[in-house]
Order: sequence, then structure tokens, then C-alpha cells
Amino acid sequence: MVSSGWCFLAAMIVAYGFANLLQSVAAARTTVHHTFDPGLLLRLAGHRTYLVGLGCQIGGFVLAFLARRDLPLFLVQASVAAGLGVTAILGVLVLKWRLPAAEVVLLALLFAGITALVLSARPAPSKQLGTAGSIALLVALGVIAVLGFFAVRLHGAPGSVALGSLAGLAFSSAAVAARPLASAPSAEAFLADPLFYLLIAHSIVGQLLLGLAMQRGSTTAAVAAMDAAGAVPAAIVGLLLLNDKIWPGREWLAAVGFLVTLAAVIGLTRYAEPQQHRSVARRRDRAMVGAGRPG
Repeated sequence: MVSSGWCFLAAMIVAYGFANLLQSVAAARTTVHHTFDPGLLLRLAGHRTYLVGLGCQIGGFVLAFLARRDLPLFLVQASVAAGLGVTAILGVLVLKWRLPAAEVVLLALLFAGITALVLSARPAPSKQLGTAGSIALLVALGVIAVLGFFAVRLHGAPGSVALGSLAGLAFSSAAVAARPLASAPSAEAFLADPLFYLLIAHSIVGQLLLGLAMQRGSTTAAVAAMDAAGAVPAAIVGLLLLNDKIWPGREWLAAVGFLVTLAAVIGLTRYAEPQQHRSVARRRDRAMVGAGRPG
């Protein structure tokens, strides 16, 4: 079971890397929304690119869920953020992004940080949250939704940061719900657990907020804020309440690995976002030039 957890983790990173790239491309091509409108998801669903990206994200979500059965949240959540490293590599291979020397260094730091987390993480089954934990997640869902209603009125980078942070909190709450839920003894117990429905609700809200954040013109700010807000709370809750374990004597390695991974991911967004928008702009320019040519 432990070996399968590591396999799920590796496949999850690749899946989220594809999802980040494809969903960013689709969001950049969609009309900007200035209201907390779930209709945005329907508009995005009209893009084949978004649907493929959403499929990759759902695959990553399932793989992350399976990995959380035994692996601590600080490792899984940091690895979700590390999907941006895969996004950067795919951008170079598929969209012809340039790979500056600084980005090569950041990718190396990302690999080092994840390696440190893997070496420090001690697999263990989760504790249950109980009724109080479920109520807390329900309250968190309401608070995130209300804050999102007001944050959607912000424009530019501030809007990307605010909405991206709220998306990260929603996904972080979903991760907290998923850790004990993954240990359900049967399908009946799984479907009857309130955590299952809280997991779905937080994921939908997080997906909507992420789409709104990426429309604000700064995928950099959106993804960086989401990664920071999503990884830290889940890691803390996991260590305090869900029986997440670190091998004795390796606490320093886990702390360094976590910080290095987050710093590398936030740094990578600086290169990924401008190149993505330039790539979309170039395709638009070519389309306009082609439309202006005589038949």
C-alpha cells in the first residue's frame, strides 16, 4: 500500500501539470467575469482545451485522494503545487516557452524540495475529524463563499491574489476532508460520510474561484496565492489533528523541503504566466493577420 501511495503521488504531479497549463489557456480566452457567477464554469466548459484540462485535474484529484490515504498532507499538498514545475516543462515543449537559467535553478530547487519531503514523510493512516471537524469545514465553506462574493469585485493583480487565495483555502479544506475520508471501510460508509459532500462542495467553490482568479490578467498572482494558501493550512491541520507523521529526527528536513518547494513554485509562476499570455497574444495576432489577407 505504501509503494502505491508514492506511485499515486508521482502520477498526480504530472496530471496537475497538464491541468494548470490547459486551464490557464482556456481562461485567457474567455470573457472576464466581474460577478461571483457559476456560469463562468459553463462558459469555460465550451472550450475543448478547458475540458481536457478539467479531465486532467479530476484525474489529479482522484490520485491525490488515493495518495492521502497514507501519506501526510504536507507532502501531498506541496506535491500538488509542484505540478507547476510540470506546467513549465510542458510550456517549453508544447508552447515553445523560453527556459531562462533562473527557471532551471527553480526547477532544481523544486525537485530538491519534493525529495526532502519524500524522505521526511512517514506514511500513517488518518485520524477521524468527528462532528466538530465537519461543522468547522461547513463554516469554512460559507466564509470562503461570502468572501469570494466580495473579492470578485477586485480587478487586476489584487483580484487574482484575493480570489487565488480563497481558491487555495477551498482546496485546502477539501484536502482536509479527503484525508480521513480516504480510510472509509466501505462504499456505503464513504457515501454516507458528510465529509464526502463537503469535499465536493469545497472543490466546486475552489474551481470557480480559480477560474475567476485566472481571468484577472495575472495567472502568476493567482497560482502563487492559491499554492501558498492551499498548502500551509492543510499541512498544519494534518500535523495537529489528522495523525500526519514525520520520521523522528527529520523534522528540520520536512520544514526546509516544504519552504523550498513553495518558494520554487511561487518563483516558477513568474515565468509561466507572462509566457502564457504572450503565447495567446501571438495566436490572436496570427489569426487577425490571416483574416486580413485577401481571399
